[in-house]
Amino acid sequence: MELCIDFGGTEIKLAVIDGGSVVAAGSIPVLGSAADLAAAAVEARRLLAEHPTANIAGIAVPGDVDPTTGRMRHANAKYDFLEDFDLSAWSLAEFDLPAIVENDARAALIGESSTGSAAGERDAVLITLGTGIGTAALIDGTPLRGRTGHAGILGGHLTVDLDGPVCPCGNLGCGEALASTWALPAGITMTEVFTTDAHPALRERFLHVWGAVVTSLVHSYDPSVVILSGGILRAGDAVRAPIEAHVRRHLWPSMTPPRFVVPPEPELSVARGLSVLARTTTTHTATPQEEQ
Repeated sequence: MELCIDFGGTEIKLAVIDGGSVVAAGSIPVLGSAADLAAAAVEARRLLAEHPTANIAGIAVPGDVDPTTGRMRHANAKYDFLEDFDLSAWSLAEFDLPAIVENDARAALIGESSTGSAAGERDAVLITLGTGIGTAALIDGTPLRGRTGHAGILGGHLTVDLDGPVCPCGNLGCGEALASTWALPAGITMTEVFTTDAHPALRERFLHVWGAVVTSLVHSYDPSVVILSGGILRAGDAVRAPIEAHVRRHLWPSMTPPRFVVPPEPELSVARGLSVLARTTTTHTATPQEEQ
């Protein structure tokens, strides 16, 4: 049984998973400060009191994770308190549970390709649309990590417009800088853009950018399936269909178009992936020297 904690863009989502099934879940709003750690610990202890046989934890973060230490090496402002913070040691101290730490999009892809919407697929990419743009890739059944753990997860920072704005990552015209929640004009929400006709030009611009990002991911990784996830996908075909159409129009001529899927429970993708990782990955435990 695994305790899974997902530090998301607007919520910290927690779940206890037993044999691949979610047996308990909870969530708390993100405050954007170290108080989030204390709040997550309180909610986790509530779930563990109901399911005390959990014996390992999985923790997902919205950034790149050092494969050697399990620490997040870079964080945006909302989670800067997690930068280089030892979450495995935190889990041991708070819950007496060893923990694995993984990038959130990669964990979501592992969840969807193991028991979710792309179960059994060996070549897949996932793109999460929302606060930012998260991506991950699976090639021949193996999650892509690369030499330093960055491979596959920076698809939102592909350049879409050379004359576009400077992204906080330092690159120019990233997809995330052009089409994500934090790129919206003040006072406008993503839900408003995609569920009303109040901002048609903005909607078309976002869809165009997302289509370009996904096309680049397909060109890069040659997947058999593209998983579109994130809260905005609750708008269904209003988001999925234009992105798929864009990819089909702009795909390299000799490539076979992938199929597109939308997870029915995207809020559980990360937790399911963490559960798989926690059961199959050797955890990193901080040494006293690392904690100093």
